[in-house]
Parts: sequence; structure tokens; C-alpha cells
Amino acid sequence: MRRFMIEREIPEVGTLERDQLRGAAAKSNEALAQLAPHIQWVESFVAGDRTFCVYLARDEDVIQKHAEISGFPASRVVEIPKKIDPTTAA
Repeated sequence: MRRFMIEREIPEVGTLERDQLRGAAAKSNEALAQLAPHIQWVESFVAGDRTFCVYLARDEDVIQKHAEISGFPASRVVEIPKKIDPTTAA
């Protein structure tokens, strides 16, 4: 599967409490279950009015389908063909 970064514009998402984030994750997981095995959620970062989510997916179409089912917008989707981290320097 290919790796993607998804930027989701969600007003005030950074102010959500833990229980609200738990509910959002559960909703996302329900959509993922419907689309399995073609998509996998790796992790997300919450900042202000946005989330930045890393997903593994067959293609961008399945990411858009997840956004449609879950109700969480995929405002911007970027494929990540390469990765760099501190071990790259070794």
C-alpha cells in the first residue's frame, strides 16, 4: 500500500476533549472497517483547526471514500513516496 498525508480542516478540533477525540476515532474506525483491507490509519496529529493524518491506502480514491463515509473532510491529500528520519544520516 502507498503512504499518504491527509490534511483535514475541522474547526476547533484542537479544543476537543479526550472523550470527543475518542468518539471521532471510533467513527473513523467504523469507516475503515467498511473499506478494509484497502486502507489503514497509522496516526494523526491535532493542531488548531486541522488534523494531519498518516494513512496507508491502495490509492487516493479509497481515502476520499473514507472521508465520505466518516464525515471527516480530506481537505488535502498528498502521497508520501519517501521517508527521512534521524537514521537517514547514518
